[in-house]
Amino acid sequence: MVGKRLFRYALYFKGLIIAALAMLTISVCADVLEPIIAKTLIDEHILGIEDHWLQTDQSESSVKYKGNSYVRERYLDKAKVNEHASVATILQEGRSFYFIHSEIPLEGSREVRDGKLVISGTDRQTMVEANKLSVNEVLSFYQPELPAMIKLLIMYAGLFIISAIFQYGQYFYLQKAANRIIQKMRTDIFAHVQRLPIRYFDDLPAGKVVARITNDTEAIRELYVAVLSTFFTGLIYITGIYIAMFFLDVRLAFICLALMPIMYAWMIFYRKYASKYNHVIRSKVSELNAMINESIQGMPIIQAFRREKQMSKEFEELNETHFQYQNKLLILNSLSSHNFVGILRNLVFVGFIWYFGSGAMGIQSVVTIGVLYAYVDYINRLFNPVGNIVNQFANLEQALVAGERVFRLLDEKGENVSTEKMGRYKGNVTFDHVYFGYKEGEYVLKDIHFEAKQGDTVALVGHTGSGKSSIMNVLFRFYDCNEGEIRIDGKNIQDIPKQTLRDHMGIVLQDPYLFTGTIATNVSLNDPRITRDKVNAALKAVGADHVLKNLEDGFDERVVEKGSTLSSGQRQLISFARALAFDPAILILDEATSSIDTETETIIQEAMDVLKKGRTTFIIAHRLSTIKNADQILVLDRGEIAERGNHEELMKQKGKYYQMYQLQIGQKAM
Repeated sequence: MVGKRLFRYALYFKGLIIAALAMLTISVCADVLEPIIAKTLIDEHILGIEDHWLQTDQSESSVKYKGNSYVRERYLDKAKVNEHASVATILQEGRSFYFIHSEIPLEGSREVRDGKLVISGTDRQTMVEANKLSVNEVLSFYQPELPAMIKLLIMYAGLFIISAIFQYGQYFYLQKAANRIIQKMRTDIFAHVQRLPIRYFDDLPAGKVVARITNDTEAIRELYVAVLSTFFTGLIYITGIYIAMFFLDVRLAFICLALMPIMYAWMIFYRKYASKYNHVIRSKVSELNAMINESIQGMPIIQAFRREKQMSKEFEELNETHFQYQNKLLILNSLSSHNFVGILRNLVFVGFIWYFGSGAMGIQSVVTIGVLYAYVDYINRLFNPVGNIVNQFANLEQALVAGERVFRLLDEKGENVSTEKMGRYKGNVTFDHVYFGYKEGEYVLKDIHFEAKQGDTVALVGHTGSGKSSIMNVLFRFYDCNEGEIRIDGKNIQDIPKQTLRDHMGIVLQDPYLFTGTIATNVSLNDPRITRDKVNAALKAVGADHVLKNLEDGFDERVVEKGSTLSSGQRQLISFARALAFDPAILILDEATSSIDTETETIIQEAMDVLKKGRTTFIIAHRLSTIKNADQILVLDRGEIAERGNHEELMKQKGKYYQMYQLQIGQKAM
């Protein structure tokens, strides 16, 4: 299943892959032809003068010897042959060549006795007068071979150059295809992560998601770059080499063919254990990333509460488990790499020696020195791709496990991104007997029923866990309610696409999040609709120009990750300006003033009096002093609305709100 999906990703860039495979095929064909040319060079030319020579008047390719002209049988022009022409034979014995003035068999064992050459066959023995050729005479007989030998050497060099050029081409295009595939995969994963519901991230640490986007996709990249390249190259090489082997000698080719089932059996055995080890390793890498990410985020707490040793111990335990399984995989890989390939190579050479030792090189042998050379060359060439394939088993298994993890993330049900636009709604909000729970059967909101009219300010107060933030979560459709309806201007929000709904909403969170960039880009979020004038106006409207005036670059001041160089008040003002710049119909302030100093809070309060006009505003607040002017205050208790009304009405009731307000006044007085 994973393999099929990885293959489908490869099809997006099939043009590059096909081009790479075409170049690879040409490169392999050139490589495979080299030993055949070497075999031809050895058998037909280097050893070629050991042949029958005819006495003739032909001048081309002829050799003068003892006043007569002789032409090798293969170069003979039959039109110029005298049917009564004498036939001579040149044979080699040891390091010397002998000229015999008669036609004798070329096969059989040879021996020189008293100036005579004795040739022993299976059923007879021949003794003939033989003249030993001098070095110059041997060279003269080689003269006709030189043009063909030079041509073959040029062809050999040409094939080598062609192979090198096309091998570079296949490597380039395959690498380019692999990079493109991983680029698309990472883009798809990142885009999919943006569409995942908020619920998905409740139980999944950010480090694990990061590991899948970076580490796991990098492992998959190795599949396309190294594994597929090696497997494709190896497959074509092995196919080409076997074809050449069968062309040269069928029996020996069948001996070498025994490699295939052995390799297949080993791959099954390897994958059985490697898959198990890699699953644990990839899982531990994700956990390590998650822990590192969590430690960095919480470093002030770790150091403040002296938890350094405990965190190090927990990290060491994870790291030790990772190490143990890495070690197990290392042992398995060690067995399956050079050792395994070495055993296979030795087995093939044993079969090779047995084959030739059992009579293939005997008297009636048709196997020449050239064939022998070609086979040794092919066996050496065969084990290069075999070794490379075996060595890539580890990367293959890692890539498949990583692919499984990536596709598991991609298979998570995401939310459809709608480009549908709707006019800015008025902002009349109705909660109609809403029930909601993060877990099935455990409601955190119970029968929430209220109405907020356009321009109203609705404040939500209550103890921690009373359901304040949950009301905002269902209004924003981060989660959907289990029962009841939420309507905006009379329309059920579940009938409005989430992106369309949020297009006219703004939110300021208790812990504002700033992105790397500048203050201005954090307000506009690089949305082309938010011009620089709107950015400046929004920042000035919330009083940020007074708070940020001391920054060297003003609104163009660089913001590092999460805005850690800015104060909490500065970050909150920027977040507040961001929400206002988009001119939302509904504005949500989730504990927006809880971490702001009194001076900054005063600035925001002054700006809000102007900004709330024509805009429905929801405020979640612990500081009850900030919501005294709210049109409606909802007091929540254990997911239910315990009290409702404005400040004066609730104070007269002397209920929960009155108690909370008196408690805060008392704390201030103290």
